[in-house]
Amino acid sequence: MGIIDELKLHYKMGGFEQKVIYWNIATFIISIAFFYEFKLGFFDFPKWISLSSNTNELLRKPWTLLTYSFFHANFFHLFFNMLVLNFSGRLFLTFFTQKQFLGVYLLSGIFAGLIFVLSYFFLGLQSSIVGASGAIMAILVAAATYAPTMNLRLLLIGNVKLWQVALVIVVIDILQLFVENTGGHIAHLAGAFFGFLYIKLLQNGTDLSKGVSYIFDTFANLFSKNKKAPLKTVHRNYERKSEKSISKIVTKDRTQQQIDEILDKISQSGYDSLTKEEKEFLFKAGK
Repeated sequence: MGIIDELKLHYKMGGFEQKVIYWNIATFIISIAFFYEFKLGFFDFPKWISLSSNTNELLRKPWTLLTYSFFHANFFHLFFNMLVLNFSGRLFLTFFTQKQFLGVYLLSGIFAGLIFVLSYFFLGLQSSIVGASGAIMAILVAAATYAPTMNLRLLLIGNVKLWQVALVIVVIDILQLFVENTGGHIAHLAGAFFGFLYIKLLQNGTDLSKGVSYIFDTFANLFSKNKKAPLKTVHRNYERKSEKSISKIVTKDRTQQQIDEILDKISQSGYDSLTKEEKEFLFKAGK
């Protein structure tokens, strides 16, 4: 199995937080290849991708409320954000679904962007931002709000509670709010607030992510290839076809059983624990 096939399989079998990481990496590579000019180690973002605090710019380019949260200023910006996303995403998906993860990620990014624009409007400042930090903070704080006493074992620190990790990160943002990268820290705190709010509303019976799930489900059904075939009546070779159908069902059940066993192994020990033969089998089964 080649590297490309390995990446495809890892993308397909990995958790949804890993898929979003792949999306962020892909947009970063695209940004290098097509959109940005390399200057002193940083990328000069075009105005039609980054989110500007100028309300006139936002009204002309409303899509930047979404695009800014999938692009990053440089490699280290991307690297550290993806580390935290992998950590917080795994925690979030322990309790919630993939659709909820995507809904919170997208909605919190938009919310954090709006708070950034409004804050800079009242402060009389002009700037622009990129980065997934606001959405990532929402994912982390949502998990911490839902399971605050969850035990974590951190390298060089030991056992801590999830709420303590989230609190430290939020406090750091507050302390740096007017020191540097004010717009970025505003977006971080806004994302954290959205994550907290999402869980509180969810506990009261309101799932804000349902709107996003509905939109994606609608598009998925619209472009679905699995259309219903017209009914047919077949009389010839009934016994022979029945035997073939039974044979196919048995084969499919055995294949599905093997897939389920491999998926259980992934959930318990991770994708890297699979043997070469198991990876090959999954790759062929997914075609």
